[in-house]
Amino acid sequence: MLSILLPTDFSKNSMNAINYALEFFKYQKVQFYFMHAYRNEFYDHDDLVSREVFEEVLEKVKNESETNLKNLLKKANEIAPNPRYTYHSVSAYNTLVEEANEIVDKHNIDLIVMGTKGKSNDSHIVFGSQTFQVLKYVECPVLAIPSNYKNTQPKRILFPTDYLIPYKRRELKLLSVLARSYRSYIDVIYISTSNKLSIRQEDNQAFIKDALLVNKVNFSIKNSKKIAETIKSQIEEKEIDMITMVNTQHSFLEDMLFPSTIDKVSLGLEIPLLAMQNTTRN
Repeated sequence: MLSILLPTDFSKNSMNAINYALEFFKYQKVQFYFMHAYRNEFYDHDDLVSREVFEEVLEKVKNESETNLKNLLKKANEIAPNPRYTYHSVSAYNTLVEEANEIVDKHNIDLIVMGTKGKSNDSHIVFGSQTFQVLKYVECPVLAIPSNYKNTQPKRILFPTDYLIPYKRRELKLLSVLARSYRSYIDVIYISTSNKLSIRQEDNQAFIKDALLVNKVNFSIKNSKKIAETIKSQIEEKEIDMITMVNTQHSFLEDMLFPSTIDKVSLGLEIPLLAMQNTTRN
């Protein structure tokens, strides 16, 4: 059984990610945790004009959060009355990152699914600030769904890697499960100016092969120095439906998603991103 966290701000993009998850995982047994963390919304609330109304406004925001979650669960049950699904809700006076980390630990979450943008993000920003924070600071794989993206049956998944880090079996197993559900083809690509792998790289590649043994996988090397450009061209040429990358210091994903400002994100993703955090968890 999978345990999946669905953070929400009740925006259109958030609802699109939830709809995606409910359809995508329909063949799996899943515990879904719908979570709304409202601390920032509370402090930004128009009615919070003085310390005297602190408790009153907090109670108002709390009630709104709980009511919206209750309506969301009702809607989810209508959209996906799936006997394999179990729904839970969490309303918390907390920040998104702090609450997400707490739920991930408490419920041993396998995956976080969320939209790439929230209700207040500009259209030109690829990853909104909330998604950006979760990708960077929550120790759990994240499946980020672009606005209005509907294709829940990926045929090809691109997996760029430099083979320099040993992947965690739990996260590769998650990729294997996601791909197997739709008989997806996984393209594992090494982008380098050298065609030769070191012994470390060979061993890490062998580990990936073993973890994805039941999947349809192709391993290839692309001779290039331009990582982001090569990934973009591979997405277009192979008609990729999903990309998976590991998020570690000095990784491909960090280089593309975490420059000095969010606005400078260079990949311009229009397909879902499965970001593996490569953390050791039970």
